Amino acid sequence: MLDIKFIRENTEIVKASIKNRNLKLDIQEVLDLDSERRKILVEVEGLKAEKNAISKKGKPDKTIIDEMKALSQKVGNLDIKVDEIDRKLGNLLLYIPNTVHNSIPIGSPENNIEIRKYGEPKKFDFKPKTHIEIGEDLDILDFPRSSKISGSGFCLFKGLGALLERALINFMLDLHTREHGYKEIFPPFLVNRASMTGTGQLPKLEEDMYKLKDDDLFLIPTAEVPVTNIHRDDILDESELPVCYTAYTACFRREAGSYGKDTKGLMRVHQFDKVELVKFVKPETSFDELEKLLNNAEKVLQRLGLVYRVVMLSTGDISFAASKCYDIEAWAPGVEKNLEVSSCSNFTDFQARRANIKYRGKDKKLEYVHTLNGSGVAMARTVICILENYQQQDGSVVIPEVLRPYMGGRERITK
Repeated sequence: MLDIKFIRENTEIVKASIKNRNLKLDIQEVLDLDSERRKILVEVEGLKAEKNAISKKGKPDKTIIDEMKALSQKVGNLDIKVDEIDRKLGNLLLYIPNTVHNSIPIGSPENNIEIRKYGEPKKFDFKPKTHIEIGEDLDILDFPRSSKISGSGFCLFKGLGALLERALINFMLDLHTREHGYKEIFPPFLVNRASMTGTGQLPKLEEDMYKLKDDDLFLIPTAEVPVTNIHRDDILDESELPVCYTAYTACFRREAGSYGKDTKGLMRVHQFDKVELVKFVKPETSFDELEKLLNNAEKVLQRLGLVYRVVMLSTGDISFAASKCYDIEAWAPGVEKNLEVSSCSNFTDFQARRANIKYRGKDKKLEYVHTLNGSGVAMARTVICILENYQQQDGSVVIPEVLRPYMGGRERITK
């Protein structure tokens, strides 16, 4: 969340950021409550000073005692009022998004900027099939049976399809731990409300989450949630930073607003696998660390031999908690689309304030860390891109060379 002092002292910056996000959100109530709170605190300090002055008059008589009681009652009533304002203010602050970085484009998704491209799309001597056709022909993806089991928006991986999924997970974890310096984490897939609030999913996005009926627990939408909350309420030492974690988890999203969007096959599913990258860094290095994070995610696609582009998101397309974000979009020739397989974000101190994650500097002063996260990468759409880019005219799929050691040395997926 944003610091109330920052909002007070940078009101126009906050308002401009909200406007540039294409949001309709009035922060005047926040400012009014803050002003009222500070006035009451001044009044409380005055009453306490008056109490101190009276107490120094010597041996108290009945008049002095009555005065002291009256002042104490006033202070108590004002303290109750401050507590009420704090609750209201705290709730309102949870709905104010992070301020956007001044380097990102202003506007809607159409204003996103392509930063760079990698590779050239493959030219086929035949009309490329979609991953749905390929998966069904090879009997490695089964959407009818997954619908029977769970409903629409799920996928059943079979045989070499399941092995391909597992190979991708292991390859990514090995790459990020062995070459990029991340520590592997295997977190819970269910988290409490405090964890979801700490990373910014709640309260704003609660309708998009899967929630347990009898417990106040949520299925994670991303490993970012449990991994970031590892250090909730912690004080890290400056010498520990940056702290870098990678984690595989299944991810669960209701996709409540996805009606009319691409939902066929693996394009937009309610459950998917993802390897996540999370960083806790010093504020002055966070935007440099974002570029490193992005490069780490790109390396996955480079090793897989996939064509992709990097896009800087505009103010109207960036997530609630992010200050700056890059998307990596891989080319899928069967569906003829660039598909988002990774988002890499710098949240500055927005999540750290919500989750109370600080570090102690060399001067012993406590400051909030900056948190970053990125998909390193998401599996469902990466599987789409592998199947569609590596398909052959005979219906087989060549396995990317980097995955072959994880698939028993196989070179192809065949019928």
